[in-house]
Amino acid sequence: MEIIKLTEGNMRDAIRKASEVLGRGGIVVYPTDTIYGLAVDAKSTSALARLRELKGREKKKPISIVVPHMAAIEGYADLHPSAKYYAKRFLPGALTLVLPGKDTLPEELMLGGNVGIRIPDEPFALSLAQSFGPFTATSANPAGLPTFAEPRDIVQQFSPSLHLIDLVIDAGPRPAGMGSTVVMFRDGVPYVLREGILSKHDLGL
Repeated sequence: MEIIKLTEGNMRDAIRKASEVLGRGGIVVYPTDTIYGLAVDAKSTSALARLRELKGREKKKPISIVVPHMAAIEGYADLHPSAKYYAKRFLPGALTLVLPGKDTLPEELMLGGNVGIRIPDEPFALSLAQSFGPFTATSANPAGLPTFAEPRDIVQQFSPSLHLIDLVIDAGPRPAGMGSTVVMFRDGVPYVLREGILSKHDLGL
């Protein structure tokens, strides 16, 4: 496992290294605007299986993805006008949209045909998505355990399975302490599945 302490000066090299790791099916711990996440190639079923092994996550639970901008969403999901309204208001940011997925993504990412999509307000994550393509947006913790703000604590938490992590991008502690807010749309009506940093009041719901 390699750890890269992220700085403005090494951002490009860190993105290149992370892209290489993702391209060969590896796992990267990376910063978002909320908490640290675990990235694998969202289009690789073998990488997704490795990710589930690391987290101890059940196969029936979906895994969200990161894309770099609004235009990229429609390559992987159907964006209803109501969902587009929230996307324009709150993305990039701490919002995960649950949308009808397209067959450009593996079924392992979806639940009931829907996929969660994030555009985090974090330069490294956005640049990596722009450079590599879609990757997973799942919290950097074993299933059922808390997510720590500091990479050193995350590494210690994964110590029994540390051989499965290839790269850690250390951007310092994450200030949020909680995840994104997850919103699903049924017939254009938004429903909050998980309230995170953005409250229902923030969303106008």
